[in-house]
Amino acid sequence: MAEITESVRPAWVDDELFPFESRFIEIDGHTVHYIDEGSGPTLLFLHGNPTWSFLWRDVIRALRDDFRCIALDYPGFGLSTPRPGYRYFPEEHADVVTAFAETLGLEKVTLVGQDWGGLIGLATAQRLPGVFDRLVLANTWAWPVNGDFHFEYFSRIFGGPPGRFLARRLNFVVNMFIPLGHRRRKLTAAEMSHYRRAMDTPERRIASAVFPGRVLASRDFFAEVEAGLADLSHLPTLIVWGDADIAFRPRERERLEATFTNHETVIIEGAGTYAESDAPEEFVTAMREWTATHGDASRAGEANK
Repeated sequence: MAEITESVRPAWVDDELFPFESRFIEIDGHTVHYIDEGSGPTLLFLHGNPTWSFLWRDVIRALRDDFRCIALDYPGFGLSTPRPGYRYFPEEHADVVTAFAETLGLEKVTLVGQDWGGLIGLATAQRLPGVFDRLVLANTWAWPVNGDFHFEYFSRIFGGPPGRFLARRLNFVVNMFIPLGHRRRKLTAAEMSHYRRAMDTPERRIASAVFPGRVLASRDFFAEVEAGLADLSHLPTLIVWGDADIAFRPRERERLEATFTNHETVIIEGAGTYAESDAPEEFVTAMREWTATHGDASRAGEANK
């Protein structure tokens, strides 16, 4: 069950930094915040950890004249409030995103997913056959990584008790990951404040503290996503990749390229994990050029069948 609800946008959200109307919808007991800007082909933007729809602000500001740009915050992130007992698992976030897309009646959607948002978005697309017809994947993955030392080390260190303690008590995930994920530019104090204020209590930081451990613990969910990739592998896909990312390596990009055969790759040199915020102009250019030369042509072909 889902319904439009009234909620209040916090006063700390800067209307110049985030110049969009905040909307709220009730989904399965959660109050989910989202923005819905512009008109045209629909783009659904999904964030990772420890970000929220604020991550996409520059991209959406540039694209909303020609596209309908929708971005939501998972329960516990940004301005969304989870229902009691929510565990913040990626598979649960996929349930929420699926219900969100169904409630808004979305169709002919281009998924734009970064980090966990790519994985969660692909799971959503598998659950809603025919709703998503294009993919934009940015520094993400879509399969189990258990046994890969790179991810095992990260998950066990940051997902273990010391990492969870630091995340909850010191907002460690925000204070460490956000700066590390921007390699081309340094975020302003005001920008960092918007990430910190969204997780300004230990309770609000549980969501960001849970994700690292789920890199290994959600293996069954990742295996389900991997098994369903064949149903999506034909979709026109743009892979936008910040090549200075310390989380996702060339091998993850190459595996995505091998999976999605109808793909185009744009590498943003020197950009980190959050390439859409680190180098938004290049991210927008990549999307515009790919949409003009591949996406619209693909849709026209489908319409003529």
